Amino acid sequence: MDRFEPDAEWLEADGRGGYASGTVSGIRTRRYHALLLSATTPPSGRMALVNGLEIWIETGGKTFALSSQRYPANVVYPGGASRISGFIVDPWPIWTFSLPDGSVTQEVLVVRDSCETILWWRISGPGVGRLRVRPLISGRGYHDLHHENAVFNFAAKTAGQTVCFNPYPGVPPIAFSTNGSYRADPLWWRNFLYEKEAERGLDCEEDLASPGEFVFDLSADQDAVMILRAQPEPIVDAFSHGLAGALAERARRSARGSRLARSAEHYRVRRGAGGTLMAGYPWFLDWGRDTFVAMRGLAIALGDLEAAEAILTAWAPFVSAGMLPNRFPDEGAAPQYNSVDAALWYVVAAHDWFAACEQAKSADRPAFALVQKACEAILSGYERGARYSIGADADGLLKAGEAGMQLTWMDAKVGDRVVTPRIGKPVEVQALWINALKASARWSDRWRRLEERASESFAARFPNPAGGLYDVIDADHVPGRVDASLRPNQILAAGGLPFVVADGELARKIVDCVERSLLTPLGLRTLAPDDPAYVGRYRGGPAQRDGAYHQGTAWPWLMGPFVDAWLRVRDRSPQALEEARVRFLEPLRLHLDQAGIGHVCEVVDGDAPHTPGGCPFQAWSLGELIRIEQMVKSVPQNDSR
Repeated sequence: MDRFEPDAEWLEADGRGGYASGTVSGIRTRRYHALLLSATTPPSGRMALVNGLEIWIETGGKTFALSSQRYPANVVYPGGASRISGFIVDPWPIWTFSLPDGSVTQEVLVVRDSCETILWWRISGPGVGRLRVRPLISGRGYHDLHHENAVFNFAAKTAGQTVCFNPYPGVPPIAFSTNGSYRADPLWWRNFLYEKEAERGLDCEEDLASPGEFVFDLSADQDAVMILRAQPEPIVDAFSHGLAGALAERARRSARGSRLARSAEHYRVRRGAGGTLMAGYPWFLDWGRDTFVAMRGLAIALGDLEAAEAILTAWAPFVSAGMLPNRFPDEGAAPQYNSVDAALWYVVAAHDWFAACEQAKSADRPAFALVQKACEAILSGYERGARYSIGADADGLLKAGEAGMQLTWMDAKVGDRVVTPRIGKPVEVQALWINALKASARWSDRWRRLEERASESFAARFPNPAGGLYDVIDADHVPGRVDASLRPNQILAAGGLPFVVADGELARKIVDCVERSLLTPLGLRTLAPDDPAYVGRYRGGPAQRDGAYHQGTAWPWLMGPFVDAWLRVRDRSPQALEEARVRFLEPLRLHLDQAGIGHVCEVVDGDAPHTPGGCPFQAWSLGELIRIEQMVKSVPQNDSR
């Protein structure tokens, strides 16, 4: 337990968009914490089904709580959290609760490619225990909150060892299969307080329904098993089913190798017959930009070329006028084409995949033609001109942007105000454009000629006499106007992509400029602290947080491009590699145990002590950590830290 803070979060994902998640203390701090949260239209249509449990054990004539909840006025009741004496996350979350005459362990695991969560309780010591478990159910959209009402259906249908509930029309049936007994006792549990939601300026109280109670006899040779499923089929033998699932899942996870490889798998999910990546847990779905940035670390760098192929082929049919969707909204709505760089990141990821396949001597994959065709369609569309004034200009560079649209990765919007509009020719978009052209020149000289013109223009127009590169040139589509804000986007010209756009002394100036003003231990600030618009804390309600998102908040994913550029300008010397391990890698590895356990968070404060914020489990943050590890070769690939 000492290794983790009580509010550190754990994640068990099911490979379909659903998951179980909570805190080390067992106290739910987010509306997204649940033991059974399932995607009804994978990976979207997520619904929180079983939000939590109230758990007690009766032994030696006394009753001890194993659960805790937070209520208004910061009241925590009952006292289960105080009995936690141990917590580990390998191979899945396991708690140890101390009792006067022994202990109880509780395990939670999600079986991949299922809608199934397995809970397991085991007692040790001389006593015999009677375990009582009350489920707390909602059956709501995962962004929503649930409140007491007269419509909730408390009725249960029992078949063998399975008790099934249908809380509302249109909600998947919720099945509990156990080796215990069930007693109906419908009650409402009111006013749960979610601390993290309060911190984020959002509604933070919820009521949950508890239809009844499951009772188990625990002894040295009798464990308690509860299997939660979003499906009605009964399980004949819950104990055997749970044991088989746990054994199979343990073997599957062991085969993944390193801790980071196991964490990477959480983000890989199905979309239709293909694959995609969740941008982050608990609230993001799959976003185009995030998917193609993250897959370089989460799939290609780990040697999972099949997973990379599934992602690239699944997204290929969605190219439209050169663009790829930045996101698929929930519930099967039409994809949203509102990103200039998602499609360019696709071409970069495809290049890395092609190269990895060639290195693995598997360069005859049938999918090559489909992916190459998608890359060709992207570049052709951008050359001709796409939505939102996206198109190649006379100087070969890529212009983009219209009032009211946020097309780059700095995409925060407060009401109708785009916080960082960056209309014109943003620097990282040019780095991506030139890289995409170079990558595609392997099959067409047409792109080579355009790349040469774009590269010449970049070298002539982007260097800032004050140091580094301008963030945007021809700002607001006004020729010659520049935005000289000191931001981290320029680092992609010197590192992080297959081809360097700025090298030599210019690259060194870029790296030095970024290191001096933007570097924090866990990421690069999005704006220099001496800028009047700088916001050092990612705090408050949605408007305040969105206003800080790219105005000083630091992003861990940018450490990948920075470390690559930093090593490049030092010729990757042994001394530079060792310094990079200590200065850049080690803080990120320590962070793996601090917020989302085994993962890297979305953002941290620009100001010290750089408190984590946003999603605690972020795909591209973890993906770039994996790539950094490969850059510095600090640990063997089978490391299990």
